[in-house]
Amino acid sequence: MSALLLLDQTRGAMYEALRAKDWAAVGQLDVQCRQVVEQVLIENADEDAVRSSMQSMLALYNDLVASCQQEKMRVGGELLQLNQSQQAAKVYQFSNNE
Repeated sequence: MSALLLLDQTRGAMYEALRAKDWAAVGQLDVQCRQVVEQVLIENADEDAVRSSMQSMLALYNDLVASCQQEKMRVGGELLQLNQSQQAAKVYQFSNNE
């Protein structure tokens, strides 16, 4: 199998993992993608096909970064709410103990 075809398959799998928000799979596929990109660059493949595939991969990584930033903000908001709830519970417990 050519490295370019493997790169396209890896990109497809990463897209599906991103859609499913399967962050563990995204991490594994990222490592695999880096290895396949190295293979693509070593092979003397059609330059236009490589460029097109790399542009598609770049677009996917842009989507991935945006999704990660959104997830980070979502989780940060949940942590903030949890912290505020814990603080409120402590104040309530303290006021009931007096």
